[in-house]
Parts: sequence; structure tokens; C-alpha cells
Amino acid sequence: MPEYHTGMMKPYSLIAAVATVFSLHTALSAGPERPQPVFNRAPLVQTPYAQLPIGDIRPAGWLRTQMQTMLDGMTGHLDEIYAKVVGDNNAWLGGEGDAWERGPYWIDGALPMAYIMGDEALKAKCGKWVEAILASQKPDGYFGPDTDRPSMEGMQRDNASDWWPRMVALKILQQYYMATGDERVIDFMTRYFRYQSETLPSKPLGHWTFWGAERGGDNLLVVYWLYDITGDESLLALGDLIHTQSSDWTGRFTTDNHLYRQNSLHCVNLAQGFKEPVVYYQSSKLDEHLNAPIEALRRIRHTIGFPTGLWAGDELIHFGEPTRGSELCTAVEMMYSLEEMYRITGDNRYADLLERVAYNALPTQISPEGDARQYFQQVNQTAVTLDVRNFSTTHEDTDLVFGPLTGYPCCTCNLHQGWPKLTQNLWYASAAGGLAAMVYAPCTVETTLRSGRRVQIEEQTNYPFEETVRLKVSLPEGRRRAENFPLDLRIPEWSDGYTLTVNGESVEAETVGERTIRLVRDWHDGDEAVIEFNAPVRVSYWYDNAAVIERGPLVYSLRMEEQWRKHEFSGSRAATYGEYYYEVTSPTEWNVALRNGDLQSGSIAERFTVERRECGDRPWSSQTAPIVIRGRGVRIPSWIQVRGSAVNISYLSQQYPREEVAEEVAIELIPYGCTRLRITEFPVR
Repeated sequence: MPEYHTGMMKPYSLIAAVATVFSLHTALSAGPERPQPVFNRAPLVQTPYAQLPIGDIRPAGWLRTQMQTMLDGMTGHLDEIYAKVVGDNNAWLGGEGDAWERGPYWIDGALPMAYIMGDEALKAKCGKWVEAILASQKPDGYFGPDTDRPSMEGMQRDNASDWWPRMVALKILQQYYMATGDERVIDFMTRYFRYQSETLPSKPLGHWTFWGAERGGDNLLVVYWLYDITGDESLLALGDLIHTQSSDWTGRFTTDNHLYRQNSLHCVNLAQGFKEPVVYYQSSKLDEHLNAPIEALRRIRHTIGFPTGLWAGDELIHFGEPTRGSELCTAVEMMYSLEEMYRITGDNRYADLLERVAYNALPTQISPEGDARQYFQQVNQTAVTLDVRNFSTTHEDTDLVFGPLTGYPCCTCNLHQGWPKLTQNLWYASAAGGLAAMVYAPCTVETTLRSGRRVQIEEQTNYPFEETVRLKVSLPEGRRRAENFPLDLRIPEWSDGYTLTVNGESVEAETVGERTIRLVRDWHDGDEAVIEFNAPVRVSYWYDNAAVIERGPLVYSLRMEEQWRKHEFSGSRAATYGEYYYEVTSPTEWNVALRNGDLQSGSIAERFTVERRECGDRPWSSQTAPIVIRGRGVRIPSWIQVRGSAVNISYLSQQYPREEVAEEVAIELIPYGCTRLRITEFPVR
């Protein structure tokens, strides 16, 4: 029966690191014990869920194709595409190049991608970084680059000792342990956290840059994870120190006015800071920490919020006018925060929001072939072109076009964590001894229950493009013998009722939380549980009461014909922004308002009709969208495009000139994540 956790080296060189990697992989083939789910150890609060070992959950269907696209594109080949920064001269690998966050950013997403997809080539690339990090530790526990070098174009070579990039490296090692069980990680972290305990009083998190204090929750998360494994009580004191030195996100969310003020916060810091109060709640047990993010979400909804689950932040936060930008790093970091917050609390509001971000904001900001990304996206995005837009932080005119380095290259390196970490959080081990499917997507989980029994569950679904989820149970060991375990399922906030069957028979499930149900039964090999949600068409209202059409976890946008054109940069522009970029334009007339009468509760189901199409393995494009919602609108000729963006308009109009509205038109709405051009927030007339 597996036990659930409750709880100076010589200077390194590239050649030595690579050699060590291959010897390590040889050693691992003999196999250390598989890591087990890590639940909290007293006195930390008991968590309802824990992540499974990395590799126990495998994507299927459209999700596997999306992961493979990223693997074949930038995720699997960033060291070739962006060799200047994440290639062999990177300071984290012992070179003299970039010494800050970008290299670790890449591996933070590439490592789980490699182990989830079973890709040996990417495992080897990540292994080189893991070995270099482990080999860099000094006798006092410090690790990583330690030498500031003169500035070079396109590289960050100063602040080498900053606390912040080490937080990313800690996440890499944490995931590496959860994939391999390599005990060197535990010894390494123990020494480093001892170094932090001794050094932070004189060199606090904000000593080198403010990023360390803003993002201290990432550091705290790994400290508590190590405590749960080792029981070293000094880590709890370190946790208190890190919380004290971190920015006061609890105050920012509850008593301060940051979320009511424009330009008050960096958009990605907000995404990373979201989890800090909940992470510290594990130790403090104070409601003010537990509830702070919920109050933040309440404030954001009517100030800076976007219907994608994110906010206007380009890079500073701004009121949610739908042509303001939203940074790609914000999406993947908010997803990571929500995944950790959900694991700790079991609060289904975080799982609902995670799906909203993952299935709307994330896919649209990456090119269909996985070879380019946008720095910023717009909720109302009528042209992806080289134009200077109304963003707080512009990078010449490149922020909206798709490219490997357009805008700012942090997102080039950080985007890779989005899909693999979502996959890793589709299933959890539950504190009740069973499994929990709380975020839905096509996948297969094969893992060991607390009882020691192996179980496999195939999740057959095209979610989020359909509302039926089939869970087929297999018991690989001893197929004739049943296994009793609880299975937790989440009921999404948008679901207007549900049906639940096992082997075709209706069953009643126990309610164990707000919108969480639990099936406890003897499961036999071949059993099939099916849950089907009801997803009515709904309308929500956002900036200036602009109307947004929603159904299930998906936001819907006006379908626009997309014309992609690839261009090349030259000279210094190529050195800064990459060799190529894509512009996307459209001949589609987009200046449409929805009709007020169609949006009333008694009319919306009749006026907006849902048309389903076959869901293929590549659904995230305007040509392959599996769902279309048809309706009608009215043309507004005065709503025009300036500098590549739809000009601001009065979205709510109590009384408007009759001549403002032109002919009535039929409209097609498709999922936001399938679009690269769109109108999402509509005027109402």
C-alpha cells in the first residue's frame, strides 16, 4: 500500500550537466518510488484535494492535439527558436547570457509537458536544466546565477541574485519531483530554505527587485509543500517571514483601493498575487485570508474585469474597456493561481473561473500552429496589425500581432505552463481516499488509490463544446474484484440542473460541498458514470453595460472571416521582435449591436439558437468551431475602426438617434477561444 505524504558543489559546466542528465535518466529507469499525492500535515489546514503524480493524467481528443501542437511548436523547440536567451549560453546553464526569469519560465511549462506527453526529447532538454540547477547549489544553500554582467541587447544579465527567478526554479524542481520522485530535490530545497531563513532578514524579498515581494506567494507555496513532506517545523517560521515580506495582497483585495484605481498594479503581479492570501491561510487559518480573493473578484467584476475571467492590463491595470489589452502571462499565471487555490479550498468558484480563462482567453492568444503568440489580446479585436494602440505599455507597434517575440518576450517563455498544468489539474486525489474530477476535458487518469489499488478512468467528452461527460472505469489489477472508493464531481455554476447515471441507471449522489457531489460505491471494471449538464444561452453585462452572450463555460463572439498574412522583420526589429510575425485582418463588417428585446429572459432562448457541428481534434479556430449561436442584430454605421481598433462607443444607450441604427442583420456567434478577430462586448439598441 503506498504511503500518502501528509505531510558546496563544484562549479558546473554544460558538458558535465549534459553527461549527468543522461546518467540520471539511466538511473531513473531502475526507478525511485513514484511520488504520492501530498496533503497538508498539521498544523496546516487539511486540504480537500491533492495533485496526482505528473504523468498519471494523459490528455485525449482535442486536448491531446492542442498539447501536441505546442510540443511540435514553441514548447518543444524554444531553445532553437529563442537560442539567444534560452539556449546553451543561458546563465542558469553555466553560460554568460540571460540570468533572470525567461529560461526558468520555459522549463516551468516544458517539464510537465514532457512528462505528461511522454516526450523523451523534451525530457532530455528539461533534464539538462534540472541538473544544472541542482549542481549550482553552494555550501550555504544558495543556487543559480550569482554574477551580474553588463547589459546586452535582448538579455537580462543583472540582478542575478534576485529572489524572484529562484521561485520559478523551485516550481520546476517541485514538478520534477512529482514526476520522478528524485529525492535530491528534497535535500536541495531543505538547504535552500535554510539559506532563505538566514538571509531574508537582511536581504528581504524586495531587496534586488520589487518582483520578489509582489510574487512571494509562489515561494510560500513551495515552502509549505516541502513542510508537508519533511515535517521540518522551521519551514513554518520561514513561511511567516515570506508572508510578512510579500506585498499585502489581502489588504489590496479588501481594505485598499487598488482595484478601483487605474494603473495601480501590474497585470501579471495581480494574477500571481491572487493566490497569496489563500496559500498563507493554510497556516493562519484566518477568514480574512481565505475570503480576500473572493472580495477581489467581486470588485474586479465591475471595474477592470473582462468576460474572459481576466482583466484589462496592458501592462498596468485599467478599467475594462474592451479594446484595452490583456497580457498572455496574465492568463497562464491566473490559471496557475486558480489551480492552487482550488486544491487548497475546494471552492468551486475557482474551478468555474479556471475553465473560463482556460477555454476562452488561453487558446485565442496562441497561433493555430503553435509557432507564435500575442503579447496582448483584446476582447473586441477587429484587426491584428502593426498599429500603436491605447495600451499603457507599448512595444512600438508590435503588441497585438502574432509572433515569437512581438510585444515583450516574457510571454514567449511563460505561456508553456498553460495547457500542461491544466491537464495536471483535471483530476485530484481526494482527502476522502478517492478521486475528484473537478475541471472537465477529454483525458485518461490512471493512478493508485489510497487503498493501493490501481484504477483507470477514461473521461470521454468534447467539453467545453458539449455538456456530457462519460467516465469509464477500468481496474487493471484483478478485474473481477470491485473497488469501493468515492468519486467527486463538480456542478458548474452555469448548469441549470444535471442528470447523473451509472451504467444507464439514474443514481443519487451525496452533496459534500457547494456544487460538489460524491458517488461512493463499489466500482466494477467497465462501469460507466455519465453526467450531463444543462447549458442555457445567457447574457451578461460588462463595461458600460455592454452585452456578452454566454453558454456553459464559453463566451461567444461575432464570427469574422480571418485573413492571415505572414511578414518578416529585418535589421534591429528582427533582433528585438523575432524574424517573422502574422497580421490577421477581415472583410467582415463587425459594427453590430444586439437588440434589447432579444436579451430579455423570456426571449433569449428563442432569439438565439444553438447549432452543433462535429467537434474535431482542432476546434480552436473560426473555421472549425464546433458550436454556432445564431441571432440577429442591427448595424451601427458610425461605429468605426481607428488605428486598428474599434473606437469606443456608448454600449448602453437609453435614447439614441433613430438614424444611428441601420439595417437588421443575421449574426453568427462562435466560441471566443476559436476567434482571433471578434466583437464580444456588444452595444445594445
